[in-house]
Amino acid sequence: MSSNAPETIKQCCAVAYESDFAKLLLGESFHPGGLALTERLGTLLELTPASRVLDIASGKGASALFLAERFGCDVLGIDYSGQNVDQANAAAVDKGLDARVRFQQGDAEKLAVDDGAFDAIVCECAFCTFPDKTAAAGEFARVLRGSGRVGLSDLTRGPVLPAELDGLLAWIACIADAQPVDEYVRYLGAAGLELVCTEPHDDALLEFVRQVRTRLLGVELMVGLKKLDLPGVDLTEAKRMSQAAMAAIQQGSLGYAIVCARIVGQDGILRADC
Repeated sequence: MSSNAPETIKQCCAVAYESDFAKLLLGESFHPGGLALTERLGTLLELTPASRVLDIASGKGASALFLAERFGCDVLGIDYSGQNVDQANAAAVDKGLDARVRFQQGDAEKLAVDDGAFDAIVCECAFCTFPDKTAAAGEFARVLRGSGRVGLSDLTRGPVLPAELDGLLAWIACIADAQPVDEYVRYLGAAGLELVCTEPHDDALLEFVRQVRTRLLGVELMVGLKKLDLPGVDLTEAKRMSQAAMAAIQQGSLGYAIVCARIVGQDGILRADC
């Protein structure tokens, strides 16, 4: 990877997720399991109205706004894309939640927030796209209060993925640098976070990819009928990658999981479990 490749990946991911094409394919919630899995993360993080939550890679704000509505917590969303941040803040105002939910532009590997400022961190389908995962995990631990929790939901992979699931498009789709569950646990552990639990959610990924493939067919039809213009979008490549992803899920080499970890209390005892 060249010296400027990490920034290129971040910028391309940000631009891709700002696009109308991303919304056409992924819907309102840009991750497998949608808001049902977001609610599961909130439960594992033991969110309450007293909780201060950091949503990293918050996108257009759907999860942060949902968590505030469902659990009554305060949420700060951080996203690399300024356009996403603007749209998310506007959505918070529209929902009357701007007193409890706000969004700011930032980098998960260099969070511009104070040490020990949050009770919980949510990071959905994004940790695997961070070029420097060690730095990101270290930032997670730095900004959590004592006994604070982090909840990841992310793609998981076996030892080998098909060659089609490589390259920049696969990075943008959160596939190319997916890790085995044990690797996510290792990154968090090295940062001082102890595992609470992991949960497999491969069915959510399978359904997500099925929905994307169906939407791709609809987009292709609309483009063919000149009812939709998507300059620069390679539908053939997108279809090829979605087909490869479906095959990898069915073969067990690509999956989806929740990983929940927490900072150990001062006495060194992990006090709760899922």
